[in-house]
Order: sequence, then C-alpha cells, then structure tokens
Amino acid sequence: MNPKTLMIQGTTSDAGKSVMVAGLCRLLARRGVRVVPFKPQNMALNSAVTVDGGEIGRAQAVQAQAAFLEPHTDMNPVLLKPNTDIGAQVIIQGRALANMDARRYHDYKPIAMQAVLDSYQRLSAAYDMVLVEGAGSPAEINLRNNDIANMGFAEAVNCPVWLVSDIDRGGVFAHLYGTLALLAESERARVTGLIINRFRGDVSLLTPGLDWLTRETGKPVLGVLPYLKGLHLEAEDALPCESAVAKDSERLRVAVPVMARISNHTDFDPLRLHPQVEVIWVRAGESIPTVDLMILPGSKSTRGDLQRLRDQGWEEQIHRHLRYGGKLIGICGGFQMLGQWIHDPAGLEGEPGSSPGLGLLDFETTLEPEKQLRRVEGCLTQDRAFVTGYEIHAGVSAGPALAKPAIHLSDRRLDGAVSDDGQILGAYLHGLFDAASARDALLRWAGLAVRETLDYRQLREDGINRLADAIAEHLDLQFLDRLVQGDSGNRRMGAGS
Repeated sequence: MNPKTLMIQGTTSDAGKSVMVAGLCRLLARRGVRVVPFKPQNMALNSAVTVDGGEIGRAQAVQAQAAFLEPHTDMNPVLLKPNTDIGAQVIIQGRALANMDARRYHDYKPIAMQAVLDSYQRLSAAYDMVLVEGAGSPAEINLRNNDIANMGFAEAVNCPVWLVSDIDRGGVFAHLYGTLALLAESERARVTGLIINRFRGDVSLLTPGLDWLTRETGKPVLGVLPYLKGLHLEAEDALPCESAVAKDSERLRVAVPVMARISNHTDFDPLRLHPQVEVIWVRAGESIPTVDLMILPGSKSTRGDLQRLRDQGWEEQIHRHLRYGGKLIGICGGFQMLGQWIHDPAGLEGEPGSSPGLGLLDFETTLEPEKQLRRVEGCLTQDRAFVTGYEIHAGVSAGPALAKPAIHLSDRRLDGAVSDDGQILGAYLHGLFDAASARDALLRWAGLAVRETLDYRQLREDGINRLADAIAEHLDLQFLDRLVQGDSGNRRMGAGS
C-alpha cells in the first residue's frame, strides 16, 4: 500500500475524523514532516475561502492551520453545499459548478473522481505525507457504487485506513465490528488500525472489550483518546450544543435564529467562547427570547430560509425586538434578508423568482451565477476597529442604504450598511467577530461593558495543540512512525484481513 498517504474514516458522521486529521497534522508538522490535509468529498455548509481564491470545507481550513499551511482548493476538491432536501450546489476544486439533485450527482461522480485524483496527485507530489479524511461512514451500502469519499478513494490510491469511532455516543464495539463486517474483503484488508475516541473514565475498564475487538477483527486498537472537555475546533456542520466556557453573571444575551440552511455558523464561535456573552440558538418551534442582540446568520437558501423565518413567526418578533431598543446584525444571507427584495432570476438557490425582504434597510439583492470569493480585511465604520474575514456569496446588493456602509475594506470597497438610527447593521463579511478589536467594538455597540477580550486564533491554536498532545500520549505512535518511514503497515494486518 501507498505509504505516503493515510486515510482516517469513521463509523458514523461526527465520529472524530476531522479532529483526528487536525491533530495528526499538527503532530507530524511539529516533527518536521511536510504534511497536508485532504478530503476528497465534503458535504457541509461551513466553508472557507482559500489562498487561491476558491471555496473548501471549513474543517480543511482548520486542518491546514494545524499543518502550518494556507488552505488551498486541492485540500477539498469536491464540496457539496445542500440547498434543498434532495439537492446541493456542487463545487469542484473551489468553483461552483451547478446545482444537482442526489441522482444527478451520483451519475456525475466518475467525473468528480477525476478532479479528486488530480488534486491528490498534486498534493502527494509536493508533500511528504497526505492525511485524508473520509466522509460519513464507509458502511453506507447505498453509497458504495462510484464512491469517491471513503473506500472508493482508498482503493483508487491504494492507501491504508484507520477507523475511528466515538464511544461517547454508545455502541462503540458494535460500530467498529459492524462497519468492518459490511466492508468488502479488499476494503477490510486496508484497515490497519482502530481508534476509540472521546472516552470518559478509567481506560482499564475497557481492556476486556479492546481484547475482544482485536481478537474478533484481527485489527489492532491503536489507542483510546480521552474526552477533551472544552476543546474548541470549528465544527464541520452540526451546531455546538454544550456551553464552551463559564459565563459572567452580567452578560450580553445574543439570539441566533437557526435557519434550515444556516451556513458558516462558525461566525458565532468567538461569541460562544466569550465569558461575557451568552449565545442562544433559537430553533424551529421556539420563540425568540428577550435579548440584547439578535443576529441573522448566513444561509445557503436565503429566500427559502426567509420564508421559514416568517412561517415561524420570527418576523414579528424581530420587529418587536427593535421596538424595544434591541440591536440587530445580519451576516451574508442574513444581511440580504434585511433589505427590500431578494431576486433569484436564474433559480440559483431554488425556484426562480423574487421574495420581499424584511424591509429594514433600503436596498435590494440579486443573486448572480458568479459567486464572489474573497479573503478580506478592513475596518468597521464605527470605532475604525480592525476586521478580517472572508466573503462567500452570489448576491449583489444595491440601494441607498449602502451609502452608509458597515465596513471599509482595504481594497477600497465598501461592505454592508448601518441604519440611520444605528440600531441595525448588516454585512457580507464572514468572520465578523474573529478579530478582537472588531468583536469588542460590536459588543460595546450592542450594550456590553467589555471587561475581557479573547484571542480567537490563539484559542484555536491551543485546541489544535491540546489535541496533538492527546494523540501523542494515547496513540501507539509506532504505527504512524512506520507510515512516515515508508512502511504502510501491511505486516501488521491480522486474521480479520
């Protein structure tokens, strides 16, 4: 097998594939190995803009940071961004190709696979080691034909696979044993190790189970990684549930309505992690509580999510929030919702047509086929506070409200708008709260007496390092060392092969 490549697959979604690749990237990079992350196919609404002006999954940008690299489109050559229950925008090597339903995309997979292999070849030629993240589970029988995300890719490049499972979910032995049982013989043969993730408690209590697992599968258990409380790495797609930090008794309350196609909810991580801020996710069927600040997030289906917002009764609750003096921010799709109209003549996000906006700012937005992708920096109009982030949007906005912008960008463009009364702010910029100066300025604007600040990038760095340290302590690194040295691990395969 190809010793320059290692693929991490999971028994389920959210088993720990992304964090495992990030931790291994940092571990190897610390040792001087030129390592690069790679995910053949990603389905996620959290994305990032690359150094070469394309779009990839957010997790791969974090993994790039772990490897001390700038994110590049080759790290995630196929990105699927769902915009309906059965369809998604297909992004190939950073550029939006088309909207496809599931059946059409299934037929397109052989073509997508060529893009995957082209990107992989470029990375494998430029780096010592390629760490590959699978998607979902390789045991999803209905997706096996023309697979490019899991074993289909591993077979194509002939690389070894480590299989990770989350014990915190329960049923870890069934997940691992069952996944292996559902694989073809050739696929089982390339699984050279098993990893149990997020264990709480005394690991010695697992010994009988680990012995059984090795005996029954013929695969070594490479390690049992502990549950790392408070670990922060940006999520692939699922909304974070647990409170990240202890909160001050006096804090700013922030409500975020959860849209069906919410995108880039990682925008809110710097707020979730701030000790003086409480972020409240408002889900379908819930009313928006009394808060200081309300934020409308990005959306992959802006008109559809705007209609769902209305169906939930949230529009009137937004107006009530404003009447009582609350502040309102719209980010990207949420910004578009603040205007008078949203037009989608080409049907880029659903059925062609126009939808009335919330009418809070005087501008209109038209969705255009060419998506705008930029990494930008600049300053807020208020306080001239430094801001940095990225743009990912198909909308082009125009109208009188834009004469009072929210952000002055360093490339001399203007972004967003601020209402005449200073109560409403909107912008296309994702990452609005990443830079401490901009975040503190916006929190003060929303009414918070800021006593503490947060270095968000350092927090992410601390999380990556903490993860790498845990892997170094709890994983049998001889298996990794042998891969780096050019031995794929064939000689360790047992009877279960």
